[in-house]
Amino acid sequence: MIIYKTFIKDLLVVEIDTYKDSRGFFQEQYSFNKYKKNKIKKKFVQDNLTFSKQNVLRGLHFQINKPQAKLVSVIEGEIFDVAVDIRPKSKTYLKYFSINLSGSNNKQLFTPEGFAHGFYVTSEYAFVNYKCSDFYDSNDFSGIIWNDKALSIKWPLQNKKPILSSKDKKLERLVLH
Repeated sequence: MIIYKTFIKDLLVVEIDTYKDSRGFFQEQYSFNKYKKNKIKKKFVQDNLTFSKQNVLRGLHFQINKPQAKLVSVIEGEIFDVAVDIRPKSKTYLKYFSINLSGSNNKQLFTPEGFAHGFYVTSEYAFVNYKCSDFYDSNDFSGIIWNDKALSIKWPLQNKKPILSSKDKKLERLVLH
């Protein structure tokens, strides 16, 4: 396992080991002891799996009072994954980091608490797994509209309109204080 720091404090890219042979491959997707040894000490309490078609955009989501750290992996397909720093006291407040995650590049994104998260499916479809450090609470849910000009995220839409859930269509722009 190799851990790469990003320009945003505490936001990490994890490259997991893959063992291949004539039968296929083996990956250890997560081991608390191994991640703890590599400075990711979060305990995850919930796993989520999404299946999405090409051009689906999910996010940018976060919880207000019960923020979640996330470990995002793609099982099959490819996504453009985005994490936005929404920690008001951070030097990178409202900056975003993006990465292509796929079922074949062996990378994960560790997003600590205090980030809005979203992704856009660039392949025909994608299965995305993310571990969360706290339980989902629909009463604590919030988000930022995907195309907020204050963030200027360069989504790889290629002149296509993203497919959004009804909930994501209602997300609002940031209110800066």
